[in-house]
Amino acid sequence: MPRLLTIMGSGETSPTMVKVHRELIARAGSPAVLLDTPFGFQENAAEITAKAVAYFRESVGEEISVASYRSAGGTDAVAYETMLSRLRAARYVFAGPGSPSYALAQWRGTLVPAVLADKLRSGGAITFASAAALVLGTHTVPVYEIYKVGQDPSWLGGLDLLAEAGLRAAVIPHFDNAEGGTHDTRYSYLGERRLEMMEDQLPADVFVLGVDEHTACTLDLEADSATVSGLGAVTIRRRGRSTRVEAGTTMPLQQWRDAAEAAATRVVDVSPSPTLKGVQKAASPFLDSVESHTRQFDDALSSGDARGAVKAVLELDDLMVEWSHETFSADEEARARAALRSMVTRLGEGADAGLRDPRLMVGPYIEALLEARERARREGRYDEADVIRDRLLGEGVELRDQPDGTDWNLPDAT
Repeated sequence: MPRLLTIMGSGETSPTMVKVHRELIARAGSPAVLLDTPFGFQENAAEITAKAVAYFRESVGEEISVASYRSAGGTDAVAYETMLSRLRAARYVFAGPGSPSYALAQWRGTLVPAVLADKLRSGGAITFASAAALVLGTHTVPVYEIYKVGQDPSWLGGLDLLAEAGLRAAVIPHFDNAEGGTHDTRYSYLGERRLEMMEDQLPADVFVLGVDEHTACTLDLEADSATVSGLGAVTIRRRGRSTRVEAGTTMPLQQWRDAAEAAATRVVDVSPSPTLKGVQKAASPFLDSVESHTRQFDDALSSGDARGAVKAVLELDDLMVEWSHETFSADEEARARAALRSMVTRLGEGADAGLRDPRLMVGPYIEALLEARERARREGRYDEADVIRDRLLGEGVELRDQPDGTDWNLPDAT
């Protein structure tokens, strides 16, 4: 049986990770379980669970059950043993969003860490993403406590499941996060300044393993290899010096160990500048698609293509349905909804005013009348020609007789 440990930087229930989940389950087999502890404290925990189950059923094409352990204090002995039984029987274990410090606190003193470690030794696949990914290494970043509460940067002890792969590392997902805009939110919202402070606190033999958003890093313990897939890269960083491994790469894990050693002694610092000037925009396929559909709508509206504008609205709605299982940030979801509502509103305005240029609609009729007027003038029927002219002028059509014909315009349509 394969022994696989996969770290996802983000997007664990998005279309970008469907292929990764499918391939991992195909290799490890079923059953698959969701461990819900990291988000167990959230009021919408049931909704997050339902979205994840629906994502695996509808998008991945696999059933996933729930190994539920939302709170150590709120779980009785029967529920606890049921959770452990499902974890032990699972060939594929998945955990994702929430709080790493909360998950560690609930698992402390339980058999959960031992069951997970045993799965990596005896066979099976573990996929931890986002918050859950933070607990996999020797040390864990307490993200909310530092970024939201303002605690001094410091580490918590991690589960150290990476030890099964022979790696001494602290995992940091969301490595290329750019939500901050004007301030540095890379490295799970730590930013360069705080990450440098925390690197100084790590033991000399521990490096940072960074995984970009919408990126997966699969460690095959049997083959002693690592595969990077998705939209970004994996970064091996030690004391501010980095080596990037791009998506599409499979390499021996020994090279990662060597890269960590090399980073400790390398003279040239290849990490991004602490300022935001050198920060690349993180992969955000959902918002990129929202912007693409918005441009498509704008182009259609400006050219009077009502069908094309409606098509853009429907495709944006389809996109939002396709990504509905993802646990978005509030900003991402709000921006998509705002874009959709803006499109609908502008379509309504266009319907009131008329999307097509009225000159295009009445032009053939005006041209036909002007041709009749010109023919009447040529044949000396000036009274008829004057009647046609006066009727057009009365309807607001401007006429200008030229040597080679008559120009016309609808000034109210410009």
